[in-house]
Amino acid sequence: MNILIEAARTISPIGVYRMWQRNWTIFRKIFWLATAPTFFEPFIYLLSLGIGLGLFVRKIEGMSYIQFLAPGLLASTVMFGSSFETTYDSFVRMKYERTYDAVLATPLSIEDVIGGEVLWGATRGYLNALVFLIVVAIFGLVKSPAIVLLIPLLFIFSLLFAIIGMTFTALVSNISLFNYYFTLFITPLFLFSGIFFPIEALPPWAHTLAWFTPLYHIVIVCRNLVLGRLNESVLVSTVWVIVVSVVIFLVPIALMKRRLIK
Repeated sequence: MNILIEAARTISPIGVYRMWQRNWTIFRKIFWLATAPTFFEPFIYLLSLGIGLGLFVRKIEGMSYIQFLAPGLLASTVMFGSSFETTYDSFVRMKYERTYDAVLATPLSIEDVIGGEVLWGATRGYLNALVFLIVVAIFGLVKSPAIVLLIPLLFIFSLLFAIIGMTFTALVSNISLFNYYFTLFITPLFLFSGIFFPIEALPPWAHTLAWFTPLYHIVIVCRNLVLGRLNESVLVSTVWVIVVSVVIFLVPIALMKRRLIK
């Protein structure tokens, strides 16, 4: 608890921005090359499952399968974009490129560096989601002006996965251990958060378990806003994501500080 309080006291918004700016300056030169992999995977899913498999799937909740699938895949781009940036890419910058050591030679603190990394990870997920949102609109799957509410919310959703990814990065000692993160955490979320089928089709205990996972709530918000459903579940799930993000925001910063100081 003391280390969390110390992190809250010493983190500087300007320092966080400078670290973010450093990553953004480098990223601008390879924008499309870096964005393409995390964009094309859900795009291929949309084509193969939404259009291909969708020909053989009856309507779900009164909509075609591609209408049901697209918002879920939009939510997944948030997860994958932020997760890859704050795991593999952050670990490479920390251990192999020694970027953190170089930046810490400046007036920036450890808290600023990790805060900037989290913010940058959220930015990567957000950019991927915005690009895919445009694709969803091109496919004619946006059914309501309520979609504009997703533009700021997608960044908040990306921030949560950036925080989670950086927390795991602060704990692992070898880059190969990220396989466990993606296999045992990210993949189950991808498959069992309501992207491909209604979560209500699962046993009650699985539905209850899903409620405590982040992607489940992000899928709910994305699907409802893409389809123009402004209901209570949108508010509840949005609040869930915001509260969890605020509660755990300082955790990766504190863990990484303890690791780097050692």
